[in-house]
Amino acid sequence: MSIDWITVAAQIANFLVLVWLLKRFLYRPILDGIDARETEIANRMQDAVLAQEKAAQAEADYRDQLSRQQSKEADLSEAVRKAAEDERDAILAEARAQLERERALWLTQLSDEAREYTRKLHRVGADALLSLTRKALGDLADDTLEARMAAQLIQKIDPMAAELKNAAAAASSAVIYSQAPLPPGVKGSLTSGLDAVFPGIAPDFKTDPEQAPGLVLRIGGAQLAWTLDSYIDGLEALVADKLGAGAVPGDPDHAQ
Repeated sequence: MSIDWITVAAQIANFLVLVWLLKRFLYRPILDGIDARETEIANRMQDAVLAQEKAAQAEADYRDQLSRQQSKEADLSEAVRKAAEDERDAILAEARAQLERERALWLTQLSDEAREYTRKLHRVGADALLSLTRKALGDLADDTLEARMAAQLIQKIDPMAAELKNAAAAASSAVIYSQAPLPPGVKGSLTSGLDAVFPGIAPDFKTDPEQAPGLVLRIGGAQLAWTLDSYIDGLEALVADKLGAGAVPGDPDHAQ
């Protein structure tokens, strides 16, 4: 059997043409489609990766913002709580201070009222004591007491001699007043005592029932007295001065 090389060549040529045609019109479009599809898939996968990365970044940003917001809210809540506590403490402190001031004022007023009441009690007691003393001394006034009064008056004349002489000026007479007539011995003592300071002046003795027990010497414009009233008045002035200064017995705030 012989080979027809022309036929073989024609078949080879046909096969090559068929291969070229298949490659040109079938395989190339298919390959191009596959390449395009692969490229599209790759692009989509890349877009998906980018989208996933963006989503992850957005989620991270959101979580970070949420964390910062929660931190701010916590700080704000703590600041509000601290401010509320400070305001509460300030109000309580002011209320306590006001209460202490009112309590101190009340105690001061109470102490002042108690002290004033005590002063009034002592004033009443002092007045009663002075009245009783005045009455007792008046009841005890007798010759012996008048002699003692005369001695007291004579003792007061000598230290005040210069003042009495200046006040008496050129007086030539003197008068000694008493509540009741004086015994002769008392008159003699007074005359001698007066003569030692005012020689040549004999006193005239007079009585004044309205006068308190005691003696009053008047010579010119000068007057010297020692009476129970003057003694009581001095005692009363001393008591009034002590009470006015707050020197109430038993009061530690005015203890001397």
